[in-house]
Amino acid sequence: MFFALLRRFPALQHHFVRLAARRFAPAALVALAALSVHAQTGIYTYHYDNYRTGWNQTETALTPASVNTKTFGLLYTISLDAQVDGQPLVVPNVLITAGSSPGVHNVVYVATENNTVYAIDYNSGVVLLNPNFGPSVATPTMCGKSPNLGIHSTPVIDPTSNTLYAITYTQGAAAPVYTVHALDLGSLTDKVTPQVVSASHTLTNGTTLNFNPLYQRQRPALLLNNGNLYAAFGSFCDGQAANSRGWVLGWTASSLAPIVPNELVDMLATAPDNFFLSSIWMSGYGPAADDSGNVLFVTGNSQYQTYDGVTNIQESVVKVSPTLSGVLDLFTPDDQDTLDLDDWEIGAGGVMVLPDQPGATPHLAVAAGKDGNMFLMNEDNLGGHSTSKNDVLGIYPVGGCWCGQSYFVDTDGAARVVSSGGKSIKVWKLATSPKPALALVSASPTIPTGQNPGLFTTISSSGTSNAIIWTVSRPYSGPTVHLYAFTPDAGGKTMKLLYRSPAGTWPNPPNDANIVPVVANGQVFVASSGQLQIFGLLSAAAKK
Repeated sequence: MFFALLRRFPALQHHFVRLAARRFAPAALVALAALSVHAQTGIYTYHYDNYRTGWNQTETALTPASVNTKTFGLLYTISLDAQVDGQPLVVPNVLITAGSSPGVHNVVYVATENNTVYAIDYNSGVVLLNPNFGPSVATPTMCGKSPNLGIHSTPVIDPTSNTLYAITYTQGAAAPVYTVHALDLGSLTDKVTPQVVSASHTLTNGTTLNFNPLYQRQRPALLLNNGNLYAAFGSFCDGQAANSRGWVLGWTASSLAPIVPNELVDMLATAPDNFFLSSIWMSGYGPAADDSGNVLFVTGNSQYQTYDGVTNIQESVVKVSPTLSGVLDLFTPDDQDTLDLDDWEIGAGGVMVLPDQPGATPHLAVAAGKDGNMFLMNEDNLGGHSTSKNDVLGIYPVGGCWCGQSYFVDTDGAARVVSSGGKSIKVWKLATSPKPALALVSASPTIPTGQNPGLFTTISSSGTSNAIIWTVSRPYSGPTVHLYAFTPDAGGKTMKLLYRSPAGTWPNPPNDANIVPVVANGQVFVASSGQLQIFGLLSAAAKK
């Protein structure tokens, strides 16, 4: 009877759990955590899933009718200790076992460039935990980015084991160090011994190249798939091209034991101008995984005329095996040499895998980069490389893309791909017969930017109804960034703007604001420079 009463009244339940936290051991509290009655959505990884669709189809509170300046707005602003370059992650009903507010909380996790991980109650804006994991590293002078570098990529969460994985960048006594952490969600303490990142690979002349954290930048979001954790590495703004390469490294998630071998996409021992790279950076977009566990990513530029698709795989969409034991497939644009020569790398954007589609080509993927071409590919046969043609399903103009794509299914039951290159968002309807192709449905008004073109979108809907496209602009006049909400289809070619509001600051103009808005449980989370802003329905906030 008592537990039934707790289930009926959530406020009483949370009060009881907090009271019990002062009396019972943490192990006993696990049973109490199961009392939670709210069926809420968790956002555990970058762009919401391992395909990187950015689509939350369980959002019922935020609709085109409710998102407007009268009923929707800023609820909380939480101060953080540094810039945030990764995406927030959302976990409902977390049993917090440390800090001053033990008990069950709905939590948003945010990691900063100061190597601090925050756990924040998203119903109150209260900081529950904020441990720091070591001194951050001063920004290399050749990069001109944020004042310091710490946790730069988006962490990833395993809700089954209640673990948050993050990679810190700390200043050691002699040199910087990357370290992989597996943190308990309730205490944000290490569950296993942290793993210092190290690796080596054999070059074309038989010599060994050792991974060097002084020259490698860990920008892409982390990927957790089939019990393995993956991270990709690029460079610090090409400033050390003689020493930087594109790496994909992996660890067994439960123990953080390194996966051997690893992937190195530039294995050249020599180059005419001592210029290597083939970085994996993707403007922070995370490597994707297909249903077989294969890992997909995009590479950047390298020494002109050194591409061979084997020992140097620049300017390419690449698919590797889950064991990192080799390249399974790739697509390289026919103008690869020109992309290299002019620094118009396809690797400025990420690759999105589409959920299975009907028809003869069920597995699809899309990618776009600096030159503004979005490629629709058969994920089972990406297209290889030819200097005379692009063997892909279609090529579509989207504008220069320091960005990444999103996906949703509209009310007509047809899939949509959302591009966000240039200064606008475009919605493309996917036809699967007689062969896959995209057709432009609508575009947003111009979204001003003072930085490189492109931005990042996410989609919220209730199934296929009430879809909203969300984005955060890069600053264009002063340091302010803005949150935008659009309807994807509004009876015409131009999307309807539902909402626009300041949503934080970005006072580092050389450093693109690769901000991904997170939508879950009636709230929108925007992390920027030194702050997290939480938006939601104003009427709901008044009832709290």
